[in-house]
Amino acid sequence: MAKDGHCGKLCASCLFCLYSCRWGHNKKGLATSKCDCAWVFFLFCICLFTLAWLYVALITLNDFHNLNEFLFRKTEWWLDWSVVMLSGTATLVTYSSLLLVLALCLQLCRQPLTLHWLHKGLLILTALVVAAAFVGLEIQWAEQWESASISLQATGPFLHIGAVVGMTLLAWPVASCFYRTSHTALRTLLLLLYLGSVFALYLAPLGITSPCLLEQSQLPPKPALFGHRGAPMLAPENTLMSFQKAVNCGVSVLETDVLVSADGVPFLMHDEKLTRTTNVQDAFPAFSHFNATSFNWTQLQQLDAGSWFLQKSPFRTARSLSGEEQALARAQRVLSLQRLLAEAGKHNVSVMFDLRPEEDPHYEHLVNVTVETILQSGIAPELILWLPDRFRDQVKQREPRFQQIFGRKRLHNDTEWPLRINLPYQNLSSTEIREYRRDNVSVNLYVVNTPWLFSILWCAGTSSVTTNACQVLHRMERPLWLLPPATYQMIWIVTDCVSFLLICWAFLLLKKWSRRKESAGSDSDVLLTKIHSLLTE
Repeated sequence: MAKDGHCGKLCASCLFCLYSCRWGHNKKGLATSKCDCAWVFFLFCICLFTLAWLYVALITLNDFHNLNEFLFRKTEWWLDWSVVMLSGTATLVTYSSLLLVLALCLQLCRQPLTLHWLHKGLLILTALVVAAAFVGLEIQWAEQWESASISLQATGPFLHIGAVVGMTLLAWPVASCFYRTSHTALRTLLLLLYLGSVFALYLAPLGITSPCLLEQSQLPPKPALFGHRGAPMLAPENTLMSFQKAVNCGVSVLETDVLVSADGVPFLMHDEKLTRTTNVQDAFPAFSHFNATSFNWTQLQQLDAGSWFLQKSPFRTARSLSGEEQALARAQRVLSLQRLLAEAGKHNVSVMFDLRPEEDPHYEHLVNVTVETILQSGIAPELILWLPDRFRDQVKQREPRFQQIFGRKRLHNDTEWPLRINLPYQNLSSTEIREYRRDNVSVNLYVVNTPWLFSILWCAGTSSVTTNACQVLHRMERPLWLLPPATYQMIWIVTDCVSFLLICWAFLLLKKWSRRKESAGSDSDVLLTKIHSLLTE
């Protein structure tokens, strides 16, 4: 027994040392002050703050390649910044969470919660870093708040259960603090805060909505896949290899971007410059920062459009390629629109593209050159999804069989009722998607790369999605989760009832223990008084 007590004291001393940077156990005169309690509350808030940022950071992974491309255009230095962000976020979350666990353990061990000044400084620094991250997101990438809102539809039911479990576990340290606090006002405030948070969580499902809360029989058909620049996770984007990989993934549409060379040849390239996806700096060092449209087709054909994919591995998937596939990737060249159309016609796959740049003063000429190339390719006109808005009427007059797809929502004053729309996935709510589906309007949303997002849009009834990850989404046979509303309601009620019973049990049990300790303490005081009186006599 003595050995067990010694081990317990040693463990408590170790916890106290890590938290307060002092070695000791129940030192006389060292108690938890109101300032210490305020720092514990601050620590709890910082832990929630960092967890919220971790959640948002994980959501941004669906679109992070866009940010990597944007930063490359600004710095001409390629780095997967998602690794940096997630590593830093994981460090902050781990630090604050471990410190909070230490505080809760010390509370249960009835040790003082005197936080060391070094931890205080690091917590303030953590708060500033995370706050700066949120501000930066608001300024430079505000559409991610819409992504976070959509993600709550996918994770809301599970976040609710996790939060209820967490608050139930907190019942032990909260009850311990409640019975140890002698100030009535503080005890009342602590109890009201805790119970108010618990009951708010219990009622949270009243505000949780998700398109995946439906019966299996009501699930819409699986959305079709549009290959964004082909299959850019499996091959260099906008190359023949990439589009062939996309066709093998079962995509129904090949999505790309079209520029026109200086000598009038339409070719496929997303960026206005060639520095990210070709070796133009080696082939034409004096002209490497010229716009891609400044080069003629002969010069463009001299560029290596594939080796960069193996060197930079933009999606960290290049290592999965076999030796033969890596050799094929190195052999890729800038692809002409005519060659893509031939490949699409061969497999009876549709083509959709942006015609760039729209601010070009000779844009009408670019439209005419592109239309002429399509008509001369021999591809069935019905396989062309025409997206550019400018000069759309002229294009329709020249070839009315092109399928017109609009990059905007349907308006009440539209002279033409659009049958196809192409929008960012953040621009449409689940309700709007269902309304479009009811009106037989085909909805394509871009760019969708993660299974959770694809699942939500599938349940909502999206017709198709543009994706970088066709090899992942193609394998999905059903959404990640699907729950009938009655089943979810039962899970909700059972979770709340079990949590409430466990919280009551924790408070009643700790109340019983505290009374036993008070009784034992009073008995020992009486015994010590008797011994003292006998010795004095």
